[in-house]
Amino acid sequence: MDQRSVLIIDDEEDCCTLISSFFKKKNYLVFIAHTIEEGLQLLKLHRPVIVFLDNNLPDGFGWEKAHEILAAYPGIQLHLFSAYKNADHYLKDNNNFIVWEKPLSVKHLEAALPATHTP
Repeated sequence: MDQRSVLIIDDEEDCCTLISSFFKKKNYLVFIAHTIEEGLQLLKLHRPVIVFLDNNLPDGFGWEKAHEILAAYPGIQLHLFSAYKNADHYLKDNNNFIVWEKPLSVKHLEAALPATHTP
């Protein structure tokens, strides 16, 4: 996995811009997908260390892919987010799985930085 890369899977431009800008300022390479299918392709190709995955996407529900992503990439940090807080029961025992409720803030993004991050 590339320790300095982030994948954002979201169809909302504003959300992608917020996350992308934050991580680019921290010297991360950022990849953006607007569908689950595109996101899974970028995940396989780039193997980022952090993934932000929205639930409601044009080609399905991102949260339905959480188990698959974490099984295929066990070291990944997966941040799921939605305007609706409805995923409390998903993967509670996995430390690499975090659920955020939209809107995201810089405080959320700061919390997503790996402990080994150096500016």
